[in-house]
Amino acid sequence: MFDLLIRNAALPDGRAGVDIGVRSGRIAALEPALAAEAGEVIDAGGQLVAPPFVDPHFHMDATLSLGRPRMNVSGTLLEGIALWGELRPTLTREAIVERALAYCDLAVSKGLLAVRSHVDVSDPRLVTVEALLEVRERVAPYLDLQLVAFPQDGYLRSPEAAAALERALDMGVDVVGGIPHFERTMEAGRASVEALCRIAAERGLRVDMHCDETDDPLSRHVETLAAETVRHGLQGRVAGSHLTSMHSMDNYYVSKLLPLMAEAEMAAIPNPLINMMLQGRHDSYPKRRGLTRVPELLAAGIPVALGQDCVLDPWYAMGTGDMLDVAHMAVHATQMGSGEDKRRLFAAVTDTPARVLGLEGYGLEVGCHADMVLLQARDPAEAIRLRPNRLKVIRRGRVIAETAPERTRLALEGRPGAVDPAAYAPPAAS
Repeated sequence: MFDLLIRNAALPDGRAGVDIGVRSGRIAALEPALAAEAGEVIDAGGQLVAPPFVDPHFHMDATLSLGRPRMNVSGTLLEGIALWGELRPTLTREAIVERALAYCDLAVSKGLLAVRSHVDVSDPRLVTVEALLEVRERVAPYLDLQLVAFPQDGYLRSPEAAAALERALDMGVDVVGGIPHFERTMEAGRASVEALCRIAAERGLRVDMHCDETDDPLSRHVETLAAETVRHGLQGRVAGSHLTSMHSMDNYYVSKLLPLMAEAEMAAIPNPLINMMLQGRHDSYPKRRGLTRVPELLAAGIPVALGQDCVLDPWYAMGTGDMLDVAHMAVHATQMGSGEDKRRLFAAVTDTPARVLGLEGYGLEVGCHADMVLLQARDPAEAIRLRPNRLKVIRRGRVIAETAPERTRLALEGRPGAVDPAAYAPPAAS
C-alpha cells in the first residue's frame, strides 16, 4: 500500500511504462506494473515524469522590481547595476519578502522547487539578507532556497562589503559569492578571489562567483578561481557563474583553461537568457552571442548547470520562472540541437544543478524524496521544444500545483476538433 502511485510514466533516462510508488514522502518503488494500491493514483499516460527543476543562479532580492526607479534604457549590465544601486537604499524587508514569495509561487507552478539566489550584501543594513532568510524559512516546506552572500558593488571596491559579507555568513547565508571583474583593477579582482576562497575554506562553505561576465577576452579571473579552489581544497564545492569572457578568448588559452577547471572539479553556471540579452552590447556586426562555451565545457567533463538569473528586474525585463525557457534558449545559442544534446541540457536544469547545490535526496530512485513534475511531453527533447504545461507538481509525495492539459478546440471543416501540442512528437527521439 502506497500513499501515492504514479502509473505509466516515462522517465528522463528513456525508461517507459514505469510505476512510481511513494510512501512517507519518499520514493519506495520504481518499476513497471507495480502490483499495489495507493491512497491516490495518478495516470501519467506515458508522459514524462522528471525530478523538479533546479535554478542554480538567481537574484531573488531584485526579482519583480522592474521599473523601479526607472527602466534600463541602454539594456546593459552596468546600467542595471546602477539602477539597483539607486533602488537599494529604499528597500524594505517587507517589500523584498512580498516580491520573493510571489516569485516562489510562480516557481512552484513551473515545477521549480530549488533555487540558489545571490543576495546583495553591499548595503551594510543587510535588509536583503534579513528578508531572504525569512523567505528561506517560510518556503522550506515546498521549495529549497540556498543563499549566496554576493558583494554586488565589489568585495574590495565597496568599502563596507567585506565586513557585511562576513556578517551575512554569520547570519546563516549558505555560500560565498564574489564579482572579481567588477573590482577596479584586474589585480584587485584576483585579490578578491583569493580572499573569498580563503573565507569559504575556513568556514567550510561552497563558493559561487559571478566570474568574467564581460566581453573582454582578457578578463581571466576564472583561472584564479580554479587555482584557489585547488589551493584551498575546495574541489567539488566551487562554481563559476556566467563565464562569458570565454566566448571571446582565443582557442589556445581556452585549451589550457578547461583542463584547469576540470582539475579543480569546478562547475560552470551559464545564464543563457540574460547572457544573450546583455553581452555584445559594444559590438556592431558581427555581434557576439555572449554565452560561454557550453559544448566545450561539457566535453571537458565540467558540470554545466543553467541558471535563470533574472525575472522582471533592472537587468532583464522578461522571464517566466520556467527553467525550460532557459534550456530552450541554450539549445539555440549553443547550437546543441541533437537528441543527446537536448538530454544533456535537460540535465543542466535538473540533475546537474541539484549536484551543484548539494541537494540531499534529489532524483528519481528508490529512497529519494518524492519530488516530481509530470509534464505534457513524452521525453526531455520534447519538453524543451514545447515548454509544456506542468500537469502535476509533487513535493514529498503531495501534489502542490497542477495545470490542466493544453488543448485547443478547432472549428475547421474536415479537420480534427482539437489540437494537443504534445501529439506532434516525432515517432523517434529528435
